[in-house]
Amino acid sequence: MSKVKIGLIQMSCVADKKSNQTKAIEKINEAAAKGAQIICLQELFTSLYFCDVEDHDNFLLAEAIPGATTDALSNVAKENNVVIIASLFEKRSQGLYHNTTAVIDADGKYLGKYRKMHIPDDPGFYEKFYFTPGDLGYKVFETKYAKLGVLICWDQWYPEAARITALMGADILFYPTAIGWAKHQDETTNTEQYNAWQTIQRGHAVANGVHVVSVNRVGEEGAMKFWGGSFVSNPFGSLLFKASHDKEETEVIEIDLEKTDYYRTHWPFLRDRRIDSYEQITKRFID
Repeated sequence: MSKVKIGLIQMSCVADKKSNQTKAIEKINEAAAKGAQIICLQELFTSLYFCDVEDHDNFLLAEAIPGATTDALSNVAKENNVVIIASLFEKRSQGLYHNTTAVIDADGKYLGKYRKMHIPDDPGFYEKFYFTPGDLGYKVFETKYAKLGVLICWDQWYPEAARITALMGADILFYPTAIGWAKHQDETTNTEQYNAWQTIQRGHAVANGVHVVSVNRVGEEGAMKFWGGSFVSNPFGSLLFKASHDKEETEVIEIDLEKTDYYRTHWPFLRDRRIDSYEQITKRFID
């Protein structure tokens, strides 16, 4: 099909996992009632963003994938005939954890998972303490409604990740996200940071000729104010939707997948790639 309705769920979270899951399921049902066919949840939606501190007790939040949460979401997906993109804290084995997104098809079938490849380590974002870098490579999932590419938060800043996923045939790039402002920052810095975040992702849409969907959380947690601003970009970087910075929102946006062929034909960046000249991109730095 050409036209697909995308559901974005931008929400705040609390410490209780069950409460967050219940809220997410309510909002999935809400999005489905509005006609959504593919629904994306924010990064680590079952908990507060625990990576603001290095605390071994937080490993108790992790779970198997597939497991209890994906089982619950599979039932919801099947009941509503929707695809669900769900970002979770994965316990792979004792002492081995990943930041992982599961994809569930509209018939409730678990299609697989993508493990976050780029792991940040910054004040308030101590993810290297918790997460082993992904080892599944970049992933594309063939769903009932479209072929989805899924990346996660810090992956947003890397054009290589977007390019590879697009070259694997993704119709849409989804980015579940948890990013915000330090509360002490001034408004000029806040604006600059948000604009950079949105701009680079819109650049991925332009460079690859695909829609980009980015879903962030809202609310104040510790020293951080998560900036929301979830959005949908068309394949030439135009915003089809932008959420607020401070409100929970459940939005459904229709996109036209045929736009990929239109923009790739009129702006043939993929045609003109000089793949014979890119060997150096695999180096850390060129001295």
